[in-house]
Amino acid sequence: MNLKNCYNFNDFRKLAKKRIPSPIFHYIDGGADDEQTLRRNTESFNDCDLIPNILASVGKPDLSTTIFGKKINMPIFLSPTAMQRLYHHEGDKASARAAEKFGTFYSMSTMANNTIEEIAEISSGPKLFQLYVHKDQSITDDLIDRCRVSGFDGMCLTVDTLVAGNREKDHRTGFTTPPKLTLKSLMSFAMRPEWVFNYFTHKKFELSNVKNKTDKGTNISKSVIEYINEQYDPAMNWKDAEYCVKRWNGPFALKGVMSVEDAKRAIDIGCTAIMISNHGGRQLDGSRSPFDQVNAIREAVGDKLEIILDGG
Repeated sequence: MNLKNCYNFNDFRKLAKKRIPSPIFHYIDGGADDEQTLRRNTESFNDCDLIPNILASVGKPDLSTTIFGKKINMPIFLSPTAMQRLYHHEGDKASARAAEKFGTFYSMSTMANNTIEEIAEISSGPKLFQLYVHKDQSITDDLIDRCRVSGFDGMCLTVDTLVAGNREKDHRTGFTTPPKLTLKSLMSFAMRPEWVFNYFTHKKFELSNVKNKTDKGTNISKSVIEYINEQYDPAMNWKDAEYCVKRWNGPFALKGVMSVEDAKRAIDIGCTAIMISNHGGRQLDGSRSPFDQVNAIREAVGDKLEIILDGG
């Protein structure tokens, strides 16, 4: 199987499972605890029936839309994904180029393995940065200011990840901190020599955007979770979010909004958008799916906020 034989999401998933060592595949593919929320994110779409209107003279439909002040060719864009260097040796650069090719947003995670400046240099397409509030205020400020200088078009603040989620599949494969890889997991690396070769012959794994601010996050075997626990601020509140909105002073979304009340409050602090999200079911198992919440939130906020939905 190769990319030319992939015709839907499940095909891409099967190909990834074939090419990537199992601990890494399950890290990106898995959800928190019993994965009920992960499954619900897809089931909620499956439960929605479509009733088409016929003879509507559709012609050539225009799929373009505008978000964060930028017109994109389709109502879909790439969500921020951490540590893409693990999944492909080109990491975020490959994602940014692909998004630009198809005329949509690329989103960069705080925990990317390329720098803000590297992505700005290789992509002229629309770009969004995903921010976390850090205990060290200078890290938060530095990320915001560098995105502005580098010409990023929007920013989103993740508000649903105060601690790392409990992903049971990672415990089963041994992809933990520190790692406790099982024999089966070690064999999966040995059976994927192309991935091993590409990983060790390309850029060193690091959290590139924060490497000059902290020594945590430069060693995947122990430091990424250490970085999260040391730097992400569990005491983050609405004042912190408002501070980020004002410092950025441009299109801004809260990522992780699930309730009507929080959506309304996002308007009050100056957000221009919200991302209805449960972090892909990777944080709080038992949460509703974003699709289940979109109607109530849209009715409550009207056209005062752009609404972005993830899941599926």
